[in-house]
Amino acid sequence: MTLSPARSSRTMALLLLSALLAAMVASLHVGLRTYDPDTIWRGLTGGIETDEIIVRSLRLPRTLIAITAGASLALSGLIMQAATRNPLAEPGLLGTNAGAAFAVTVGLSVFGYSGLLQVGGFAILGALVTTAVVFALTLRLGPNAGRATILLVGVTIAAMLASLTQILLLVDETALETLLFWLSGGFADRDLRLLWLGCGLLGLVLVGLVAIAGSIDALQLDDASARGIGVDVMRTRMLALGAAALLAAGAVAMAGPVMFLGLVAPHMAMRLTRRRPAFLTLAGLTMLSGALVAVLADILARLIVAPGEAPIGAVLAIVGVPVLIALLRKRGARAA
Repeated sequence: MTLSPARSSRTMALLLLSALLAAMVASLHVGLRTYDPDTIWRGLTGGIETDEIIVRSLRLPRTLIAITAGASLALSGLIMQAATRNPLAEPGLLGTNAGAAFAVTVGLSVFGYSGLLQVGGFAILGALVTTAVVFALTLRLGPNAGRATILLVGVTIAAMLASLTQILLLVDETALETLLFWLSGGFADRDLRLLWLGCGLLGLVLVGLVAIAGSIDALQLDDASARGIGVDVMRTRMLALGAAALLAAGAVAMAGPVMFLGLVAPHMAMRLTRRRPAFLTLAGLTMLSGALVAVLADILARLIVAPGEAPIGAVLAIVGVPVLIALLRKRGARAA
């Protein structure tokens, strides 16, 4: 018996959700110390022993931040890939993460802003401005520049902003001490209040995507065909990239700049379906995939160099770099 595409997507969503719930449970149990289920339960229900407080105040927040940041970065990557029709697009490679990180560094080192709302505001501003600059520079190169051009522009801008961020940190030692841990990327020891910023931006973008999902689906055609069925291509692309930038900004504010998650999760979600579903369906699968990958990567980061902890970016690069190489080889084979 062959499942219909809709039923297949629902089945995959249930499997991903089940895997995510299992990963959440594992995340609460596993770490420098492994806790039994009774300790986890008492920790979640207000226990006052040291281990129970650790579960509630450290492991639960990092798990929730991993889920929210993972879902946000994954959806951001999917939107960027759909809007640019480039399967390699993601917030890290298009410079959005670097823009958010640079803006937060400027806010702290130049203006002295360190409040949580100020960090979030600078992250949003940096992500939006950088995405707009990358898109504008790509447009100035003309319609014949090719789909890879936006990626090249994004990588160049990201490298420049990363260099400027390093210069600011070297000039201002106070900013270096404050931001170095955050800039390394990760889900541990993050302020839980930033979770609400990330959740709010994710909810806002999801509401907006419902309104433009049909137009994003139409972008998978060439621009002329999309215009032929009444889609305002430029407006849709700008709204989509703006939404992707907001998602990346929320994730960067929560977890620092995290690479490759926005690249891996959309392709993982598409591989789980027999053919590409409607955008909103794919968005749901992508968010579940991103959240799952983030939680599993966080667990692995605790284990591979125990009793220390590996940077989450390094763990994701172990997965992301081979995926990027495979996609580049696939594109090269198609072009041949």
